[in-house]
Amino acid sequence: MTIFFGKLAEFARGRARALAFGLAAAIVATTLPAATPASAHGERSQQAFLRMRTLNWYDVKWSKTEVNVNEEMVLSGKVHVFSGWPQAVAKPDVAFLNVGEPGPVLIRKGAYVGDVPAPRSFTLQVGKDYEYKLVLKARRQGRFHVHVQINVEGGGPIVGPGEWITIKGDMNNFTNPVTLLDGTTIDLETYGITWVYTYHFLWMAAAAVWILYWFMTKGIIARYWWVKAGKANELITVNEKKFGGLWLAGTMLAVIFGYAWANSAFPRTLPMQAGLLKGIDPIPLPPQTVTAQFKGGSYTVPGRELAVKLVITNSGTEPVKVGEFTTAGLRFLNPEVFTTRPQFPDYLLADRGLSVSDPTPIGPGETRELTVLVQDARFDIERLSDLAYDTDSQFGGLLFFFAPSGARQGVEIGGPVIPRFQAGATL
Repeated sequence: MTIFFGKLAEFARGRARALAFGLAAAIVATTLPAATPASAHGERSQQAFLRMRTLNWYDVKWSKTEVNVNEEMVLSGKVHVFSGWPQAVAKPDVAFLNVGEPGPVLIRKGAYVGDVPAPRSFTLQVGKDYEYKLVLKARRQGRFHVHVQINVEGGGPIVGPGEWITIKGDMNNFTNPVTLLDGTTIDLETYGITWVYTYHFLWMAAAAVWILYWFMTKGIIARYWWVKAGKANELITVNEKKFGGLWLAGTMLAVIFGYAWANSAFPRTLPMQAGLLKGIDPIPLPPQTVTAQFKGGSYTVPGRELAVKLVITNSGTEPVKVGEFTTAGLRFLNPEVFTTRPQFPDYLLADRGLSVSDPTPIGPGETRELTVLVQDARFDIERLSDLAYDTDSQFGGLLFFFAPSGARQGVEIGGPVIPRFQAGATL
């Protein structure tokens, strides 16, 4: 029996050496930079109801689509917090304005909701509109897809429309100077980086030694057979218990020493900005003079067509026409209203994707029932067709009305739609 366990231990030690080499290779591979940067995001993988019925993005603008390393750009726009926020997603009581990008290719120099600086989380009110602005500084050369994004606690990241941004130059020339409370200026790109590497590799080395020690003594297979043979009480020797105790004591001393040293070396520090901003005012929109009452809808899967029946009431002083429907970052335009193509990412813009059953203007004081048709292959490309397979099959978005004077008014619409799997079906 002793010979058998000895052979098992020898085999386990051989496997442990192989594992050690594999572990070392994995550590090196994960710490080396990637050969090619990622170029796009997976917002299409998010469910249709999440993208359509949470945050409706509009007036999104990228100040530049081509910048140099160290050059700044602004990503701005407005967002409507949908009134029919889905029950399956946590309400945006704790939200964080961020940028969706493949790694830190642009750093966030400033974030604003309205006129309020928002470096931390804030609260959004359901049914309200907010204006936002992100000041970004180019860091890494390449061509990247850059989105606006709001992270909701309990709901995850909700990604808005994205644009391709080309960054020229060399990342080695990037600097990120910041002035501290004592007046000194440091470069956040390189400040303390040596200590970061040192701490990480020291703890990784300590973990590797700990793992290898237990593998080299008996190994997993040998220990398993010891337990099966009823020798579990003999598995850990007195020397191994002493080693474990010394290792624990050394770890605790290292943590205490490191904390004391850091506290003495950097006495003036601020905690992480983990507070919550409340009371940020939404956009003061003018009184709504156009209303749209949802009367039913359908989505035809083969034709990628959303048909919505609405009762429109215009209580304003000017006639209005349906000009745009926006949802999940996509814009479906009525060509009778948009005679010129607006500047917007092409993959999100269907400039002939919207039509109405009665295209004549809705006059002041008039109430009219009409059907709005939203049809384009982008429904399928952006995977919004999945709303036909949702448990409640509800859509959501903003319908914009335009007056001859140029005035624009957005009206929230949404509700359940009937999935149709045969072309030519009507409401």
